[in-house]
Amino acid sequence: MQNKTFSKLLALYLVFAMFLLTLPSQGWAMFVPATPHENATGAAAVSGGRTADLARIQAALESKIVQQKLMDYGLSPEETMARVNKLSDEQINQLATHTDSLQAGGDATGLLVSLLVVAILVVLLIYLLQGRIVVR
Repeated sequence: MQNKTFSKLLALYLVFAMFLLTLPSQGWAMFVPATPHENATGAAAVSGGRTADLARIQAALESKIVQQKLMDYGLSPEETMARVNKLSDEQINQLATHTDSLQAGGDATGLLVSLLVVAILVVLLIYLLQGRIVVR
């Protein structure tokens, strides 16, 4: 009888834990800081040409999700490109570098690792207590 109760409670806990772990994390949209990234020599890092960086930024701004976010902030695509064109070469390079690292949905590696850790802990707990868990 106690084993059935424990199994039901364990199953309920695992269902609840799986539900909480699969909730999407909250994303935060921020503007890129205006200061250029500096390398070890103190000079602003500039790689590639301004036109190549502008092309990468333009490609990122053509995404429907980015366009919708900019519209939510009250910026049209023309206003956005006008503001981008006013940036310095270092700022353009930094923005292009950051747009290359954007991911549309993120990855699930952290979620899989956390689920694996929870499962290992539950199995280890059951093994160490040799099934003698009593919940009253």
